[in-house]
Amino acid sequence: MMHEADIIASGLRVMRMEGEALAEASSRLGASFARAVQVIAAASGRVIVAGVGKSGLIGRKIAATMTSTGTPAMFLHPTESVHGDLGIVSVQDVAILLSKSGETDELLPLLEQLKRLGVKTIAISGDGQSTLSRNADVWLDASVREEACPHDLAPTTSTTVALALGDALAVALLEVKGFGREDFARLHPGGALGKKLLLTVADVMLTENLPTLPATATMYDAVVQLADRRGIAVVIDSQSTLLGVITTGDFMRLMERTRDVFTVPVDTVMTTTPKTTRPDELGSAVVYRMQQSGIISMPVVDAQSRLVGVVHLHDLMRAGAA
Repeated sequence: MMHEADIIASGLRVMRMEGEALAEASSRLGASFARAVQVIAAASGRVIVAGVGKSGLIGRKIAATMTSTGTPAMFLHPTESVHGDLGIVSVQDVAILLSKSGETDELLPLLEQLKRLGVKTIAISGDGQSTLSRNADVWLDASVREEACPHDLAPTTSTTVALALGDALAVALLEVKGFGREDFARLHPGGALGKKLLLTVADVMLTENLPTLPATATMYDAVVQLADRRGIAVVIDSQSTLLGVITTGDFMRLMERTRDVFTVPVDTVMTTTPKTTRPDELGSAVVYRMQQSGIISMPVVDAQSRLVGVVHLHDLMRAGAA
């Protein structure tokens, strides 16, 4: 039975070997990678991803990543493809074929049929002289010196490199296409990521019974608002233009230096350049700014600095903005 130190050493060896393999693969990344991205970006159809065994599992993940980042893709099992599933492929598609050796028996018939259909092909393989690599339109070098498996048999470093190449393609395509946060949220409406990316201040802010005060008010009036409206009072003029903000912290600091706090005019205590937000700002961005500034409430203003609402940190977090 292995001792704890030996187990840890084994894990570290695998991670080190895979890290080195990725570093070597990145040093080889060049014109062929750019060509692969250009071929996919120029295609009007989908990306068809195929592989067998462990390469097939990596292929499924690559297809899923591309689809979620704006490049429609699907996995096609090589064996099933030559038994009817090839019907889903059109000449507008691009195919990514994964094979460590480049000589996978089940994959080569699919390559032949894709070439017959005129489909552009990209090979991710560890052998540039293999049948797959030589006959593909683009070859991406996924070669590794050895597998992390002590017998150099189980696909480990090779599948890690293939997966990283697939991720690199997906992200490069995302950038080429200008795929943004809103696009990502649109494709993930049911998940936490989509909810976080889509949520704006307007979805959460309070718009009724706002804690407002005129500039002529006193701190007595402010204390009533602070107690009733969650620790914030907003000073505005007759046009609802924001003049300043008073918080519970401002009141406590005033009490430390003034005995008769209730008669003090609010315009001598308020912060005249408070942190503010707009209704269309992303909730996640506002949460970050609030946490950085150590505040829990923020006025919401329009383009003319008129007060339109108040947003609270706890409401944003409860709605899933953090």
